[in-house]
Amino acid sequence: MSKRDFYEVLGISKSASPDEIKKSYRKLAMKYHPDKNAGNKDAEGKFKEVKEAYEILSNAQKRDAYDRFGHAGVGQGPGGAQGAGDFSGFADAFGDIFGDIFGGGARQSSRRGGVLRGADLKYGLEISLEEAASGITTDIRVPSWEGCSDCGSSGCKKGTKPEICSSCGGQGQVRMQQGFFSIQQTCPNCRGVGRRITSPCSSCNGAGRVKRNKTLEVSVPAGIDTGMRIRSAGNGEPGLNGGPNGDLFVEVGVKSHHVFEREDDDLHCEAPVSFAKSALGGSIDVPTLNGKASFEVPEGTQSGKTFRLRGKGMPNVRSGVFGDLYCHVVLETPVNLTEYQRKLLKEFDESVDKNKERHNPHSKSWMDKVKEFFN
Repeated sequence: MSKRDFYEVLGISKSASPDEIKKSYRKLAMKYHPDKNAGNKDAEGKFKEVKEAYEILSNAQKRDAYDRFGHAGVGQGPGGAQGAGDFSGFADAFGDIFGDIFGGGARQSSRRGGVLRGADLKYGLEISLEEAASGITTDIRVPSWEGCSDCGSSGCKKGTKPEICSSCGGQGQVRMQQGFFSIQQTCPNCRGVGRRITSPCSSCNGAGRVKRNKTLEVSVPAGIDTGMRIRSAGNGEPGLNGGPNGDLFVEVGVKSHHVFEREDDDLHCEAPVSFAKSALGGSIDVPTLNGKASFEVPEGTQSGKTFRLRGKGMPNVRSGVFGDLYCHVVLETPVNLTEYQRKLLKEFDESVDKNKERHNPHSKSWMDKVKEFFN
């Protein structure tokens, strides 16, 4: 049976770059991989076809021969290309895919030579709403690592030195056969370092470093909100064998406030208003994060009415523009009345009741709806 054109198999043009070839191959290999299509013979056949096409087109010399003479120029038999002349390029490309499928075991470029980036660290910092509004600078204590003075950071007992790993020959990687394909993965014996410490230092247990705590100064910007993170570059765990340090991420949590509730850059609060002031109108004082503010309550204000005070909220952490403060009126019913106050209220209620349509329009409307419902 005649073979399909390799460019057609990978879905690329004949002018495709090496990166485009690799990208297309990875996508198709992920799609048709046997471990994702168990028992699917059609997918297995397409996977082999994609693999064969990539082996030729990823090699400059083989690609040139294929472009000039077709399948005959690369000596392709029925079983596909299995020559070992340039298998490493295929293994590297397929190693990326194998890592995607099984959780990253094959992406080891950062491990070659034993150079590893340090791990990132996370620190939780809790601050008040007032501190979030103004921004603060504070000190935090975080775990850190220092070079072991007893072994000079080598991890070896004095008078000894690391030995070349016998499993990988110092490469840090070993080639593993997985069914009909081969991949490179981290050496399980030395964990990618390429050497082993047979006589570890007793002070650091062969790590070459010891744990300490250090104090760092962190600047928290104004307007920061819960869940936002501050990155402190290079203050994570140190790298191994000359690798770069990881980063420290300070994750901020803003405490709940007894007066204000936050919604993005806006603040909300309740504003208790007396019965008399809601009826007659007047000025109301309310707290803000920068002192007092006041607004006018018009005559006849009902409970639940919301008043907006522009620019009295939180600053935006990026632009610095302030949000607003929303004051929600809560009608406060008087308690612990004297007999005289009760008498006055009864007289007032009787006078209002004589003309409900004028003084209690909402109540009159509600009663009309109730009567209509029952009739």
